[in-house]
Amino acid sequence: MLQDADALPQLIGEYKPLDHWQNHLNQLFYGLRGDKLRSYYQTFASADFRLAHALAADYVERVIKREKSRNYHAPPINHQSVDSSRVAPHPSPLIVLELGPGNGNLAACFLSHLKALDKEGSIYPRVRYVMVDWQQPILEGALAHPDLAAHRDRVETHCASVEHVVGIADASVDRIICNELWNDLPTKLLAKHGSEVEEEYLRPNLSESLHAKIQDWSSFVRAFQEKDLATLKTFPPFLDELVWEKEYRTVEWKDVPYRKTIVEFLQSIDQEVLVPVNVGAFATLKETKRLLAPDAIGFSAFDAGTGDRKVLNDPEKPCYGQFGGQYSFMINFALVEAVAKHLGLKQTTLEPQREFVGRSLNTNVITLMDLLATHPTAGPALQASEQDRLVLKTIRALGDTFESPYRRRLEFPVSTAIPPEEREALGAIIRSLKDNGVPDTVAYLTEEDLTLAQNDLEAIGYDGGAIRMALNAPPSPIEYCHFACR
Repeated sequence: MLQDADALPQLIGEYKPLDHWQNHLNQLFYGLRGDKLRSYYQTFASADFRLAHALAADYVERVIKREKSRNYHAPPINHQSVDSSRVAPHPSPLIVLELGPGNGNLAACFLSHLKALDKEGSIYPRVRYVMVDWQQPILEGALAHPDLAAHRDRVETHCASVEHVVGIADASVDRIICNELWNDLPTKLLAKHGSEVEEEYLRPNLSESLHAKIQDWSSFVRAFQEKDLATLKTFPPFLDELVWEKEYRTVEWKDVPYRKTIVEFLQSIDQEVLVPVNVGAFATLKETKRLLAPDAIGFSAFDAGTGDRKVLNDPEKPCYGQFGGQYSFMINFALVEAVAKHLGLKQTTLEPQREFVGRSLNTNVITLMDLLATHPTAGPALQASEQDRLVLKTIRALGDTFESPYRRRLEFPVSTAIPPEEREALGAIIRSLKDNGVPDTVAYLTEEDLTLAQNDLEAIGYDGGAIRMALNAPPSPIEYCHFACR
């Protein structure tokens, strides 16, 4: 790492804790690239429907179970003296909060499937679905999702920080959902160093090549530091050109909540091993404790990470990745669980996300990427054009039997680095795909989907035995997980 400030004319900020610069970058990223999110990463809810359907099925089952229990334990009611509106097991609204709604697809598919499952009309009409985000344009974009139009009378938006949801009453919420949000929230990297605990500090610089192209350097630096989006848009794109210096300093505990819980956790971690401390996730848990009603169905977070302390103690583990200049952190679920218990959220569970989806939908599931990994040609040696061709041929093979309840044209940007004739061939495959086929490259496939398409998959080189092994494979050390608490 470069440390000599005199050798860095492109310096654009000072050393500050990692979570400070992460938060700074997130605001710039969403302000400058918010309309191009799917160009940088996709989630299991941005186009696919099965996570949302699993959440709806789980919600219906648990609400029915709760209300049967209430009826069973309720004292005898004098129907002559009690207004009929008070006899209903739960006449109040069922508030479902989604923190960070993205493009609105999870909300749309959740409500559509909930309505379809609620044959007696006892749950869906009472649901108020509230999408929470700190950026009004994100909320407006989510609300504009075409499949939310049918549910418009029970969907609301609420502009607030997901870490402090001002304006939502205490103990008023029945269900809280956040999907791939925690990895985006402020996170510190901490490590034991002797008898102290240190954290990672960063200092931002700009690449020399882009620095040379910016004539009004002082204006650029000022706009970067002040997060002046209007001015930054007048300069060349810079988020991919940031160069970060690192150093480690003793933690200022006055700025870090849950010190005792964190220090106790670090006792099981070796010296000098960095671990993520997801302070933004902790803040959402604190809000969860405030918001959930006493008998609420509860909170669910879906994100990539691990609860295995052996994995967390591995100095080579990937603590974060960068997408379009934005930091995305793995979730330290072991520490999240400890903080949840510290807050009094005692009923906590952690499971692989695909187990939640499969259990809720009463089937086995794998992701499309899991399926692709079983193909004999898959691997790092595969050229970009060959990889794109394999993905599209696989989706087309599934498409003859796969029937989505939604009409979605697959968004598949073909790399401009691929020769024109090859791009045209791939474009022809994309155009041949049906509207209600596999909706995304980040999608869940059920065992039934794979069985129905087995012959077509084998025709392009897949092996049925390898697919069956993938369906029963144990979770990876770092995996998409479902963390739940009440």
